[in-house]
Amino acid sequence: MPLDFTAIDFETANSSPASACSVGLVRVRDGQVVAQTGWLIRPPMGHDQFNEWNIRIHGIHPHDVIGAATWAEQLDRLCDFAADDVLVAHNAGFDLNVLRRACEVTGLVAPPYRSLCSLAVARKTYTLDSYRLPLAAAAAGFGEFAHHDALADARACAQIVIDAARRAAADDVPALGAALGVSLSAPLVCELEPAVA
Repeated sequence: MPLDFTAIDFETANSSPASACSVGLVRVRDGQVVAQTGWLIRPPMGHDQFNEWNIRIHGIHPHDVIGAATWAEQLDRLCDFAADDVLVAHNAGFDLNVLRRACEVTGLVAPPYRSLCSLAVARKTYTLDSYRLPLAAAAAGFGEFAHHDALADARACAQIVIDAARRAAADDVPALGAALGVSLSAPLVCELEPAVA
């Protein structure tokens, strides 16, 4: 089985995990990046207030997302890109929680993705003073990038997993997890039914 996965990164408008305002996606096939995309998201109502702290981090302002697709409008696009891949993210608990919570607050069923955390992978692969994404990505040979740009972060995350798999001689994501003692998360579960029009 080849090293196939989709790296994902979300930026949020505020402290609510449902407030996704940007996503970056990077598709990896047989250990090589083959496609990448990213877009702005209009956060769900009630979770759409932009905090100054978040704006300082990612540079996305409320006016930037006025014409963007809503969470419900863009979810199929996200799922079409990721297909049935394992999702890889740096601190995957955060990004998968964004996916789950944004689905919950919009009445959608969260897709049943499994995930692998590149932060956990980096901690088992490199010896660093900090495992923040820029430092872990540099250890993986991925140079300077626009940290907190969702697509750039997803690309950096992908490189960490590609490099770790090479170092561990792991042919696929489950083998990498097994080699490093890093578990793949169980599929997301959401008990809400799809919204009825």
